[in-house]
Amino acid sequence: MLLDRGDATLGNPPPAPPIRSRTGVSWSLKIKKKLKGVTPFLGKFRPTVGQCCHQCTPESLGMKLLKNSPSLGFQNVLHVNETRTRFRGWLVRRVCGLLFVQERKVYPSPAGDRAERVLRSSRVQSLISSGGPTGGAVAGEGSSHIGETAIAATARRGQAVQILEGIQTSISPPLLRLAGWILLKLLGRMFANVQVSLNQLATLHKAPQLHGAPLVFVSVHKSSLDYALVPLVLFCHSLRVPYMVSSTDLEHTWLRPILQKVGVIFAPRCPMGKEDTETGTLQCAVLSSFVSELLSEGQHLLLFLEEPGCVERRPSPCSTQWLSWVREAVCSGAVPDVALVPVGIAYDAPVEGLGDSCQQAPRCGGFLSLLLSALSLLGRSHGCVRLDFGQPFSLKEMISSGRLPVRGLPLEDILLPAVMGSRSDSLFADKSLGWVLPVAACPQLEEQERHLVASLCKHLLYSATSCSAVMSTSMLSCLLLHRHRKQGVAVPQLARDFSWLLEEVLFRNRDVGFGGSLPEVLCHSMTLLRDSLVLCTSPSAPAPLVAPRSTPQAAMTLSRHCGALQHLFIHEAVGACAVSAMLSEMMDCVNIDEMDFDVALCQEELTERVAQLCQLLPSEALLLPPCQSVYSFAQDSIDSLVRCGILVMEELPRERPLCDLWGRRQALLWKSFDDLSNSDSDCEEPPDRRSYKLNQPNHCPDFFFFLCSVLSPLLRALSWSVCGLQHLYSPLTESECIERMQGFLLDKTQGESSYFESATLEMAATAVWTLRDLGVLKEEPGEGGAVCLRLSEAFEQPLAQGKLCRFIERFLYH
Repeated sequence: MLLDRGDATLGNPPPAPPIRSRTGVSWSLKIKKKLKGVTPFLGKFRPTVGQCCHQCTPESLGMKLLKNSPSLGFQNVLHVNETRTRFRGWLVRRVCGLLFVQERKVYPSPAGDRAERVLRSSRVQSLISSGGPTGGAVAGEGSSHIGETAIAATARRGQAVQILEGIQTSISPPLLRLAGWILLKLLGRMFANVQVSLNQLATLHKAPQLHGAPLVFVSVHKSSLDYALVPLVLFCHSLRVPYMVSSTDLEHTWLRPILQKVGVIFAPRCPMGKEDTETGTLQCAVLSSFVSELLSEGQHLLLFLEEPGCVERRPSPCSTQWLSWVREAVCSGAVPDVALVPVGIAYDAPVEGLGDSCQQAPRCGGFLSLLLSALSLLGRSHGCVRLDFGQPFSLKEMISSGRLPVRGLPLEDILLPAVMGSRSDSLFADKSLGWVLPVAACPQLEEQERHLVASLCKHLLYSATSCSAVMSTSMLSCLLLHRHRKQGVAVPQLARDFSWLLEEVLFRNRDVGFGGSLPEVLCHSMTLLRDSLVLCTSPSAPAPLVAPRSTPQAAMTLSRHCGALQHLFIHEAVGACAVSAMLSEMMDCVNIDEMDFDVALCQEELTERVAQLCQLLPSEALLLPPCQSVYSFAQDSIDSLVRCGILVMEELPRERPLCDLWGRRQALLWKSFDDLSNSDSDCEEPPDRRSYKLNQPNHCPDFFFFLCSVLSPLLRALSWSVCGLQHLYSPLTESECIERMQGFLLDKTQGESSYFESATLEMAATAVWTLRDLGVLKEEPGEGGAVCLRLSEAFEQPLAQGKLCRFIERFLYH
């Protein structure tokens, strides 16, 4: 399975007197020589991932679509030979790719009279005839007004036809087969393999019949290659290729009509200004009717929940808007139900050049830049790709469950009192998600409905991320960046730590995107990360040492790979940082020389610290499902630390143990129902305040410090950003604030430390957004209708800035 094991020449390590560099020695030879006796691991056991939520969709979970079928294994989509065709022979082996795509079942979907049906829909007709949302407010007089109304209706119908021409699409079987054959050839030269689970694909074959509804695939968005990978996997397994919504623009290019014939829908720009209210209302009506007609035909849909090229993983407002139209189609009865399918995608290594192409998509078109970047990267292996499809579940059941919150409070009202030293009564409240779906995007929705759609999008993003596999490069980067950053680690010790981390991943019911023996996995991941690592030897060391390079690019690359592990250990990491905050407060109150480190942590205070950090962290970093409350997350964080062995519940000495029920036998006797003088609460004693003590687990003594380090890049960036508020006094646009904040963070890394992963563009954007939600930065109208950010009057004082900085630094482990 691990095919990328070629030799690589080592670069020069940073100067270190006791360590001598040896260039010209391959990674593979050194690693395999030291790990000859290591037994293979990760046999046939694979956890079942992609289960739907047991709170929001219990009926869909009861179908057990992923558990009722026997294990079918995995398949490499790019490996096409004669065994995957109906023919055999030497000639078939040479043209097996063409035969394979020719035998795939394709569901044609001509456009037909879809546009006319959209124009005849009641919602579009009402807007055309009434003149928009305010057209009927003014009554006309005489025939001249009737003529003006007719002319205006004709103009609005022309606008609706123009919108439909921009999104009109179809699926042509010959063109789809040709595109599939080309993609198999191109991707086969870029990746070692693209792995999919045959059990998950078998579930997708049965889902439309069991649910009796079309499928809507909701996927994470890691790269521009996602546009090609998800439809290709479905095509290669004779599944209905969905219509794919893309927010990129390809106007006046030759590629646009070709992609429209293979099911690509180019979403028009979402009107956000007040001057576009009438046009935006008509556009929303046309697109909503278009989605209803598409789903009523039984066609599938593919939505990418994240913005391509965005500086941070957060729900896309445009995708959320399309999801609201899917929900509207179900609520209005246009379709009885829709089955949602979360899609997780994981890459061994990010394809260089594609990220810049995503950010340039509005100028040159994301698909065109994707094609040019792919052609320039042919022949360079970028490891493996893993696609996972979650269990389909009913959208109607999720909406009717009532578990999704319909309102939220601003972060300023939730957390700012705690920052200033007072007690917050709304610490466990839900945060507002108004930024996910602005009012201008869906003006017909009320505030509660918009928050419900935003919560639905956030829940789907959580489900898609949870079913994504963890790659070997992510695990290796996490170990080197958060556990062996300062002094490096010997290869045998790194192998033992890798095996330990693998057990922790599987224990949390997350699958990994690799297999084979331990030397093969380490060799494969080190080869892909060789530009960010240093492999060197010392005369006194029996084994070579591996350490991350002390360069900004290396730190940022490894930190980007660690994102999957941050989501996996989020409960434990938040709990560990909360424990660190309580210990930091104790250090400030007592003399360190006289302090007894055998301290007890009160459960109520620890729960409050976990809730504070949970509210402080941005939604994209925490990725908390909306159906889970903050208090429930805090309890789960503490329980996870107890399961890991980091916390041990302290048993207070008492005269009578809690398990001694004989001493309370009189209170536990049955009482007569007519005797109302006694109640069941008579046998209950006042609950004691529980407390915990720190412990070092035997399997990993430094597990606590490892968990604290997982969130340290983000917390460090937030702390540094508060120190850089003096650079944001004048009103600036959001992009200017992010750019100026990143410059300050880069200056901090050069002046004080080498934590370059805290100075990325993603960290700067997250810091600016968090400060805006906290009320530190206020929005005000700027020139040309642009929204600007300025420092609020309350935080112009150094005292308020110092309180906020100390509040964040409490959770940061030094």
